Amino acid sequence: MNIKVGNAPVSWGVMEVAGWGEQISFRQVLDEITEAGYAGTELGPYGYFPTEPKLLTSELSARGLQLVGSFVPVPLAHRARHEAGYQEALKVAQLLAQAGARIIVLADEMSEARMAVSGRVDEARDGMSDRQWDGAARILSRIAGACSALGLSAVFHHHAGTFVETPKEVARLCENTDPGLLGLCLDTGHYFFGGGYPSDAVRLYGSRIRHLHLKDVQLPVLEAARRDNVGFLEAVRRGVFCELGAGAVDLKQVIQDMTATGYSGWVIVEQDVDTRSADVKPLESARRSRQYLRNVIGV
Repeated sequence: MNIKVGNAPVSWGVMEVAGWGEQISFRQVLDEITEAGYAGTELGPYGYFPTEPKLLTSELSARGLQLVGSFVPVPLAHRARHEAGYQEALKVAQLLAQAGARIIVLADEMSEARMAVSGRVDEARDGMSDRQWDGAARILSRIAGACSALGLSAVFHHHAGTFVETPKEVARLCENTDPGLLGLCLDTGHYFFGGGYPSDAVRLYGSRIRHLHLKDVQLPVLEAARRDNVGFLEAVRRGVFCELGAGAVDLKQVIQDMTATGYSGWVIVEQDVDTRSADVKPLESARRSRQYLRNVIGV
């Protein structure tokens, strides 16, 4: 099974949310990713890791790590901000290309309105208009084309708390964009959070899935968050995402199905956490998730 396994700063509470958690130094995160047995990492929020390519590659090489890609949110629903989103994405893309990465992971930005209803979205009530969908497809295609010119493969990451969360919204995004230009990053936890089964996504999208984020979900916590009408970030604080193998997502089936499609890329383990919680221990969780993948799934 020719799949490589990485982790990401989000598993240490480093998120694209101002004031979130208690962030530790990037060097400690890289040290612990290595110690837990991973071969690569994603960039995290721009500016958390060094943004000078030689310094970044030096820090990674010193630990035997490869830079895989980066998660880049784009304000899809706001046409007036598309140009700024394009420029920000290209800034990240240039760093990725110079540091040897080959994937850029595009997503919609999280918004207060969508985070408030995450996990229980009504697309007709909470979704983008037809005009917004058209604009979203255009800006994503423009970014993906520019990234391709830099040698990067662009993939789209559906994400809870954004305008592309539910299986129906993922389907519309895929219908509106060119599969040759924009692939899909399947995030097993976010697809489950949004109301779908990741194995269904593999069946639907197959080889269009060119990047994989592995995340597990505690179903009782998700169900309680839906019952209590709490938002995405509160669900994360409650521990909705857990160590691989400790939740309800059928990760073994996903890997088997992805392998059957010929997938041989990276899987990035993620466990979104709030490090202010006393029971959150990122290194220990990352190590146990890696052991689960090795011992149970064989990667």
